[in-house]
Amino acid sequence: MTSASASSSATGSEASASAAEADGTAGPRPARTLRAGPLAAGLAVALVLALTAAVSLGAVDVPPGEVWSVVARRLTGRAQEPGTRDLIVWQLRVPRALLAAVVGAGLGLVGTAVQALVRNPLADPYLLGISSGASLGAVATIVLGTTLGLDLSFGSALGLTVSLAAFAGALGAFSLVWLLARRGGGFSPLRLVLAGIGIAQFLGGITSYLVLQTSDEQQTRGVLFWLMGSLGGAVWAQLAVPAAAVALGLALLQARARGLNAMLMGDETAAGLGVDVTRLRREIFVVTSVLTGVLVAVSGAIGFVGLMVPHVCRLLVGGDHRRLLPLSALTGALLLVVVDTLARTALDGQELPIGVVTAVLGAPTLLYLLDRRLERN
Repeated sequence: MTSASASSSATGSEASASAAEADGTAGPRPARTLRAGPLAAGLAVALVLALTAAVSLGAVDVPPGEVWSVVARRLTGRAQEPGTRDLIVWQLRVPRALLAAVVGAGLGLVGTAVQALVRNPLADPYLLGISSGASLGAVATIVLGTTLGLDLSFGSALGLTVSLAAFAGALGAFSLVWLLARRGGGFSPLRLVLAGIGIAQFLGGITSYLVLQTSDEQQTRGVLFWLMGSLGGAVWAQLAVPAAAVALGLALLQARARGLNAMLMGDETAAGLGVDVTRLRREIFVVTSVLTGVLVAVSGAIGFVGLMVPHVCRLLVGGDHRRLLPLSALTGALLLVVVDTLARTALDGQELPIGVVTAVLGAPTLLYLLDRRLERN
């Protein structure tokens, strides 16, 4: 074989390898990965069981059989048996459990997309300041609305402006963090995380100041509790918008899975594989900001879910986003349903903010990831 032909063969092999990596069929993968189909089925079954437990457990325990009986009667429109348990199951616990699943799925998706976007497994909406920006936008709108005596319940038309304000805050915070990380024309994952932490603290300070400006002391405590993550006010009217946003976000991100795979190898390699990196990055910016804004508006800022879920799923099935995105959604939903159940039932007569529980789980995960990165370096 001549030198020219050998060079041509090598170049072709490299191009094929790069294309395979972008498609998720090659590249760094765990030594053992699970099949995505059976794993997804197992997660779906576990999610149904977790939802049943979430509705069953509480200050008044309801047997699982009775839970499903109430749900079946409601869904089929049969005459309802009046009683306290029917009210507890259908009006209080079912919407809360479903909202926990929706929010968890959304946080898993956002975390996976952000980590691919910035090529950093330590990234999540909380650490990068996206959740803080969304919280600032939402709280500013709530404080203004209550000052004017306006109805800001999520089902109201004005209540939807809370989501829009949260989206604007999330997009603004993410854009600022990204600009700071790209100063000088380069890109540093460490600079990105540090900028995110700094912006998050700055925006958090402004948010706390706005909360203290409310004249109602009880409302101040309620907003502070919400900022630490809470699904306590969940009602059926809250489910439609976040559920639609998460479903649309999953569809949009899934359609861009190949581009996300390519971006993990760097902008130049992704562009060489035919990916419009600038356009894809802009689209991911918008999708993650919209999702974060909607989720924060209904649940507050819940940290570490977007950090833990993608990392766990990546260990199980590898880095191909065609498998990773739907599995992250399922895992996030399962995790937050379990966490919310623990937050409600861990202490008698007292509910913990969800952010407290996720912080207890997430902080050791973050330290573990930092230790692994330091060992590799």
